[in-house]
Amino acid sequence: MNKLTKVGCSALCGSLAAISAANAGDLTVTGGADLTYFSNSGSNGNPIGMASAVTFAGSGELDNGWTYKLTIAEGDGVAYSASNVDIVMGGLGSLNINQGNSGNGIVVYDNVLPTAWEEAHGAGLSGGVKTVVGVGTSDNIAYRLPKFLGTEIQVAYSFDVGSTDTADKAVGTAGANNSQKRGYDATIKINPSLGTEILSGLNLYAGASTVETYDNATGYKDKYEGVGAVTYALGPVELGWMISGLYDGNESAASTYHSYKNTGFGVAFNVNDDLSVSYGEYHSRKAGYTSDMAQTGDRKVEVNSWQAAYTMGGASFRVADVKADNVLWSGTNDQSATVVSLSLAF
Repeated sequence: MNKLTKVGCSALCGSLAAISAANAGDLTVTGGADLTYFSNSGSNGNPIGMASAVTFAGSGELDNGWTYKLTIAEGDGVAYSASNVDIVMGGLGSLNINQGNSGNGIVVYDNVLPTAWEEAHGAGLSGGVKTVVGVGTSDNIAYRLPKFLGTEIQVAYSFDVGSTDTADKAVGTAGANNSQKRGYDATIKINPSLGTEILSGLNLYAGASTVETYDNATGYKDKYEGVGAVTYALGPVELGWMISGLYDGNESAASTYHSYKNTGFGVAFNVNDDLSVSYGEYHSRKAGYTSDMAQTGDRKVEVNSWQAAYTMGGASFRVADVKADNVLWSGTNDQSATVVSLSLAF
């Protein structure tokens, strides 16, 4: 009897050890703080700003070699921002279930231009430009093929574009425009180096998105978006050019624009390992109108920005000089701004 008891105990301990090994993983926490001084020609308020963020990342590995990772991002005031689960399946590619962090779909390539710090329209003065978003800002599932011949392909799907983030065993609430339903994105990135040094810095990007719309009461139709870009790095210099377009499906009776065309370019120069400078432009143009009436107001927003960044350990000092013409599509609203930032990472 005692012998049998001993065997049972050993088996139980072995089972517990196996469970412990299967559940073993790592949890890391990273974060940072940004301090900014923002001088804007259109504002006389408090120019000092601060933002903080903390990211939790947990990872593990299955017996078959597949790996998984959970990422949870929190913004100011320990407020939930986004999360995603990524399952890497070796030669079968990877599967990502994403909730709100814009990490999948066409939005990833909305602007891949080289820069010392931020996109030209992302350094504090956007001008109200239009960018492509696809399903990236909604709960979505994305599948990435294994990288082959320098090519990366991803497809992303959202059951209900614009719905709220959904908890487990629940259904998300439809967004403000509850006529939007399923969304589909596809993207591709190609690095056609062919083993040559001269082409190793060349990258080609393309993406497309469509969002189905079911609305018989108004003139809303399916939404379509597309983007293409090319970047090239050679030594300390990197150049880039992009184009994108979007049709928002709003062809209601009211006179309004429904299509936009965007272009941009950028150049960045790494002075050394710590210091870089850049210049970038982004133009967003209204291209579709629902009425035969005269099209009033300015139809093009232009944003350009000079930037510099210096890194010293976990601290980065950045400065951007930004100019925006026809802000929010108003010909009488030109603005300029200077932004100084200190970023601390831990």
